[in-house]
Amino acid sequence: MAYDRQTESRGASARPGGPASRTGRPAGRSTAPATLTIGDLAEEFGVTLRALRFYEAKGLLHPQRRGTTRLYTEDDRSRLATILRGKELGFTLREIAAMVDGDEIAEAGAGATLSLSPAQVAEQITHLENQKAEIERALAALRGYGTTVATA
Repeated sequence: MAYDRQTESRGASARPGGPASRTGRPAGRSTAPATLTIGDLAEEFGVTLRALRFYEAKGLLHPQRRGTTRLYTEDDRSRLATILRGKELGFTLREIAAMVDGDEIAEAGAGATLSLSPAQVAEQITHLENQKAEIERALAALRGYGTTVATA
């Protein structure tokens, strides 16, 4: 799954120097905003506000604060994309945190990705294959149970 960045302006005014939009940039700009509110980031990545707050509470995201408003920078967007990619690959949040906080992406900036060693990849493949086998056994058992119930 790819995480595309939105490039359209969200402001109400197209005048240069006009009122600032919700993103912290003057309205009418055609480039990606310097910062996003929690709602804008959630919408962009298809996650809930609760999920973003949870990632913040776990130390995975570090938004700026302006009063009670959370403002997310390009680095936060990149970090969230990396977190979601790690989840997609089946890693736990604890494992993702170790990868993220282990400086694998700290210096990578906007182009951040998970940095995995061949051993980590092999270990995750084995883990996911084991989970798949367990799921297949459970499905077979449930299908057998369903057949038994249907004939009774």
